[in-house]
Amino acid sequence: MSQRVIVDPDSKALQVRPALVYTKRRDRKRFPEGCVTLMDSEAAALAQANSTRNLLAAVVYGPSVSSENQRVYYLVQWLD
Repeated sequence: MSQRVIVDPDSKALQVRPALVYTKRRDRKRFPEGCVTLMDSEAAALAQANSTRNLLAAVVYGPSVSSENQRVYYLVQWLD
């Protein structure tokens, strides 16, 4: 991962979670909340990933409020 994500271990609102991310580009580092489906496990995210439908398995951190006042998730890593 080229962008460093600072994780606050004491935060009760922000969490590192496995997810499915709807995106056509793997070079983005943050995603709107509407493009992220949180999953129970990395295995579940990998099982439901579908690259032809642009659903990619990832580990994300958030949700956080962006400077544009939108809730976003930050990419921690892609799961392959």
